[in-house]
Order: sequence, then C-alpha cells, then structure tokens
Amino acid sequence: MLSAGMLKKPAEQSAKLNMPRQRMPEQDPLERITNFQEVPYGYTEELAVIEAFRCLQCKDPKCVKGCPVHVNIPWFIGLIAEGKFIEAAWKLKETNLLPSICGRVCRQEDQCEKLCIRGKSGQPVSIGALERFAADYEREKATATFPEIPAWTGRKVAVAGSGPAGLTVAGDLVKKGHRVTIFEALHVPGGVLMYGIPEFRLPKNIVAAEIDYLKKMGVEFEFNAVIGKLFTIDDLFTEGYDAVFVGTGAGLPIFMDIPGENLVGVYSSNEYLTRVNLMQAYKFPEYDTPVLRGSKVVVVGGGNTALDASRTARRLCYEDVTVVYRRSRDELPARKEEIQHAEEEGVKFQFFTAPTRFIGDHEGRLIKAELVRMELSEPDESGRRRPLPVDGSEFQIDADIVIIAVGNLINPLIQHTSPDIEVSRCGNIIVEPSTEKTSKKGVFAGGDIVRGGATVILAMGDGRKAANNIHEYLTNSSW
Repeated sequence: MLSAGMLKKPAEQSAKLNMPRQRMPEQDPLERITNFQEVPYGYTEELAVIEAFRCLQCKDPKCVKGCPVHVNIPWFIGLIAEGKFIEAAWKLKETNLLPSICGRVCRQEDQCEKLCIRGKSGQPVSIGALERFAADYEREKATATFPEIPAWTGRKVAVAGSGPAGLTVAGDLVKKGHRVTIFEALHVPGGVLMYGIPEFRLPKNIVAAEIDYLKKMGVEFEFNAVIGKLFTIDDLFTEGYDAVFVGTGAGLPIFMDIPGENLVGVYSSNEYLTRVNLMQAYKFPEYDTPVLRGSKVVVVGGGNTALDASRTARRLCYEDVTVVYRRSRDELPARKEEIQHAEEEGVKFQFFTAPTRFIGDHEGRLIKAELVRMELSEPDESGRRRPLPVDGSEFQIDADIVIIAVGNLINPLIQHTSPDIEVSRCGNIIVEPSTEKTSKKGVFAGGDIVRGGATVILAMGDGRKAANNIHEYLTNSSW
C-alpha cells in the first residue's frame, strides 16, 4: 500500500500544488445505462492516498467553515494520507454519522470544496470522494466503533421523519444521553435518501448500513407512523415525550397547471422516483410495482431531481430522453457531475424551452408534448432575468412519458393538526434561525419542511443545530 510517507519529501509543497486531482474510476456509459449499479467505483487505496496528499493542511481551513456539520476535514484527510483509513472514518463520525451518504450526494463543489485553498491554484481537493472512501473502507472492513453513550438523562425526544435532518438530530441526541424515537410515515427509514435518490447514485444498502449504525447506538424507529394522522404533536407530549423535532421534508409535488397533466403517462418526479427507487419498479416483475417504460420521455426541470429522473428513465426507456429547461445551460441548478453523467448516458437537453400542454389520444394516453421557446427578460431589481415565452414559437414533439420535476411543496398535515406552529405563506414551518425552535414550546424543526427543497447536507446541518438546542432545552430550566 502506498502512503504519503513514501512520496519524496523535498519540495513537498511544490509537489502538492503540481499534483492533479484524482478522478474516481467509473462504469462505462454504454454499460451503466443497462443497469442500476453505482456509477463511480470509488477510490482505490492508492488513489485515496495520492488525493489526500494534495491537501495543504491549512492553518485556517476554510473548507471546515463551508461544511454545514463542521467536519474536521484536514484532520481526516491527513489520516488518509498517512494510510490510517480506519482512523479517518472514526474522525469523520465524530461530527457526521452519515459519511458514506454525504460522500456520495453532498454538494461539496458548492460548500467545502468551493472554499478549498488548494483550488485557488488548480482544482480543489476531492473532499467528498475521500469522505466516501474512508467511510466505505470502515464498513467493508467491519471495524466500526461506537461512541460511548452516557447514562439516560430521563428525557425522551420524538422525531417526525427519518430523512437526513431527522437521522442527524436523533444520532446527536442519543450521544448526549437522551432516548430518541423516530416516527417514519413509510415502511422503511431514510426519507428522500430511500425514495428520491436513484440506486446508481446512492445504493440503498449504503443507506441501510448508516441507519443500522444509528440503531446500534440506541435510536429507535416506529414505521407506518404518520405524524398528524396517527399521532398529533400534542399526542406525543401526552405520551411522555419532552421535545419533538419535525423533519418531515417537502414531499408534495408541484404541477404546472397546464392542459393534459392528468393524461396516462404524465408523472410527478415524486411518484416516478418513488416507484423506481423505494418500490424497485426497475426489477419488475420480481417486484410487483409497475412503471411505464416508454420510448420518448420528456423531463421538465433542471435541478438534481430532474436529472435523477432523466437518468433513471434512460435506463428504463430505450429510445429518447430529453430534459426541457426554461433557462440556459449555465443556469442549470443540478450538480455539474450529474449533468456530465446524464450527457454521457445519452440524455438530451432543450434549453430556453417550456411545456404549454400535453396531448393525448382517444384513450387518454399521452402522445405529444407541446413546447414553447423562451427568452430572458431584462434584469429586474434583483438583477435576475425572468424567462418569458416567445410569441408564436410553439412546437410539438412525440412523447409517451412526461416527468414533471419543477419542485415540491410542504405536506400540510402536521401544520393542520398543530395550528399553534407558525408557518409561512407557502406552508413552511417558521423557526428561530439560531436555534431551530418553532412557535410551539418544545417543538423544533429543520430540513426541507423549513427550507423548502434543499440539499441533504443542509438538512443535516439543521439537525445538528437543532440537536444542540434541544439538549439545551431539556437540561436548562430557563428555557
């Protein structure tokens, strides 16, 4: 095994600056569109050490400030450079109990890697790939260690939702000695990690392994438990819980309110991805969950969900998959890596384009999508240019499946059954930003139900902040 110590010491800093970023090996595009296996293979030990050696070990690491859960990035990377892979994973888990997940789906390029000093004179250190490597190495070697859990404080916390925010708050509170039960509406834990992100980007056995780690720490789960339906927030307090965290996400799909959205073949991205990911429709008939497999697919939107849907459709539909987006390529909000993977896999893009209606046959089945060309307006007061339709530019394309991925709203169930929780005009729960406290005593919230659709790591950051303040609430009578 190669270690950093084997690399020549003279002019070490110069060597770091001249060493190129190491790319993870990947499945060939023509191969991967025939399966749902993970696309990147991950670093080998040798590649991980070389990449870790590129880290400058800054005295004032900006990368840590860019991480919503404040992972000590230089420390764990330094351990990898020394060949101490297990120790690197342990260091990661001091602040991030879901490192295998974050290493795969976190937007490092907009957070920690964006602030990497190494990136000012080349490409930043591949922090996410190294996080994935260390976490995977520990899991594959079965060398996980568990933090020492203090004696029970006598306090119980209920967590609504087992997505990234809920999992984080639960893990952090158990480490502080509180008993935590997560109430999950579905039959499996993980939230958007399970139903929203495709297998080829986040294998479900990885999610299951990270959740199993939390279970072994003492986090308890109740499934098929819809908070706001089976129990209200007040019921949880009556049952003896001392605090409640709401992390139920934003799972209500937005439709476009245009003609033809009720045709057979028009899906919300939520339904499409849930059928394929959680209910494993891609294994039909082994799993009895059907999903249409058309030949001409149109995906509406430009975010990560739209790209996930398009890449999923490319594996299930044998001819054409086209993403239509009303702005330019430069404004696509999806991760650059996912855009690149989609293009490699044959997904097409139509920019400055939006649907106006969907057309069906006499049996109510989708056969065409009508689109219109868009152009950007003059900048408004904020400097943003709005997309506007170009008069007379409508055109039609064949389509037997349309997947609408233009965002999500908040499911109002909890808010309707707990009217004393203050919400915004859009239905998002309003919290005190520094504490994640809601307007209801003892209730905290975080993740997409507060932010709207956001990222896994931002939800985890909310969970970390909420856990610290729930602990303060439970142990400080002045609250």
